[in-house]
Amino acid sequence: MSDCIRIAQDLIRFPSMNPPGEEAHCIAYLGKLLERAGFAVDTHEFATGRPSLVARLAGVSNDPPLCFTGHVDVVPLGGNPWTRAPFAAEVADGRLYGRGSSDMKSGIAAFVAAVTQAAGRRLSRGIMLAITAGEETGCEGAFDLVNRGVLGKASLLIVAEPSSNELILAHKGSLRLAVTARGKTAHSSMPHLGENAIYTASDWIGSLRRLDFPGTHPLLGATTLCVTTMNGGLNLNSVPDAATFTVDVRSIPGLPHAEIEPALRTAVGRRAEIAVIMDVPGFSTPAGERALEPVVAAYEKARGEAPTPRGAPYFTDASALTPGLGGVPTVVLGPGDMEQAHQTDEYCVIQRIEEAAEIYAGVIAAMCTG
Repeated sequence: MSDCIRIAQDLIRFPSMNPPGEEAHCIAYLGKLLERAGFAVDTHEFATGRPSLVARLAGVSNDPPLCFTGHVDVVPLGGNPWTRAPFAAEVADGRLYGRGSSDMKSGIAAFVAAVTQAAGRRLSRGIMLAITAGEETGCEGAFDLVNRGVLGKASLLIVAEPSSNELILAHKGSLRLAVTARGKTAHSSMPHLGENAIYTASDWIGSLRRLDFPGTHPLLGATTLCVTTMNGGLNLNSVPDAATFTVDVRSIPGLPHAEIEPALRTAVGRRAEIAVIMDVPGFSTPAGERALEPVVAAYEKARGEAPTPRGAPYFTDASALTPGLGGVPTVVLGPGDMEQAHQTDEYCVIQRIEEAAEIYAGVIAAMCTG
């Protein structure tokens, strides 16, 4: 069995679910593996028992390193029963099954296998790995690394999130808000004596549905808005005096969230209480960016065809790391299938894991050992 499959199985067997956040065993395993290969490894906790890892292998030049990133936390199993043991890392019918197989432990395994194979060679350019905790709940580990100032700059960032090994050159950001309406309670048999906060919130939701945002992106389309939860009232026979709903805006790169918030406030009015739950930007790398040439060449060698640039509907740790590494050119390329992410009986195709390791090795050869 290849190194990348063995490492992926080992990682899946650690049930690093978030919440509550159980990433420490994965990080310890990877840290020991990378230290044995000659990497200098540091860990940083954004919360007790929630470490992220930064590993470096120096090159002889002062050029910024090639950087790979991935997260070790996985989402809970969900309510539906699994037909495969979710943490057994079973291989069957050309697939590796288990929670996190696609999202995204197979991607981490592929780049760890690729960099450890290169570790014994003389590197012209260094390699850095940023392996994070807490991505699933808002890129907490990645933002913590940036805020600590422990990363520096990079020449290229490869995010091993699920893309079926296609080149994703852009993804949207996310602005998540909680909007609260206040009213006045009264007996529900005399509603005229109260002010129904649910009605007010409903009117605001209608205004938000009619809201248009400027601009489109060639790979991502338009900015979207979705009302995702609604909660109001305390009992069946009272006019509700409070109601709260949440909004998830998925923004295109180039539309700052600082411009979105005023439009939302205008739509709902001054009485609305608005709290920001999450604010992460998207990224976009031009298809003609020269830093991508080694990735394109490695893709073409591994797959026998030129890649078609794509966009992704999800966000990744690139939201934190791309600006945090100095606006580094970024590509999302990983073996997982985005449609398998968070699914019951999640799996990753074995051939794609090995193909990703081959592509990563090709990039390393071109940028770091050539």
